[in-house]
Amino acid sequence: MGISVGSIRPSMVIIYDDKPYTVLECNHVKLARGPAFCKVKVKDLKSAQILDVTLRDSDNVREAEIEERKLQYQYKDSSKYHFMDLETYEELVCDKSAIEDKAMWLKENMEITGLFYNNEFVNLKMPVTVVYKVVKTEPGFKGDSVKSGTKPAEIETGAIVQVPLFISEGDLIKVDIQDKQYLSRV
Repeated sequence: MGISVGSIRPSMVIIYDDKPYTVLECNHVKLARGPAFCKVKVKDLKSAQILDVTLRDSDNVREAEIEERKLQYQYKDSSKYHFMDLETYEELVCDKSAIEDKAMWLKENMEITGLFYNNEFVNLKMPVTVVYKVVKTEPGFKGDSVKSGTKPAEIETGAIVQVPLFISEGDLIKVDIQDKQYLSRV
């Protein structure tokens, strides 16, 4: 049984062409004559491919049943990422291409949520904020304050974040992963 295109919302997971997609954006259109339709931007959960699709009520679209499980990130080798299911203690392996936008935020022993479709590991749901250690940045100077500007800082995972001038190497900082922005010093 399909769902109405009028009920499609951002962040919803739908099945389209027998694949699970996350809805990134949707624009509902109702013309004076003719059926309503919805223009959506969707992201394939498995391959991370982004598509622009026009959906009508006649299309076979249904809501996906996604199961969430607690995982722990273990390590990376070449292009594979290894996770442990915290309930069953089984090892799960994921290609870098599937989690490319999230890979730069993973640190060892980090607890995250795994998304499963039909009992198959398809993607990750990252926490909103994470604490990281600054490993490389330019030194700050006396008198630098919060409002005086920013500088790039490399965190322990290798990602670059813009931080205030008073942050120095070895500091712990809280980062908003979704916006890729510095929040505060810890």
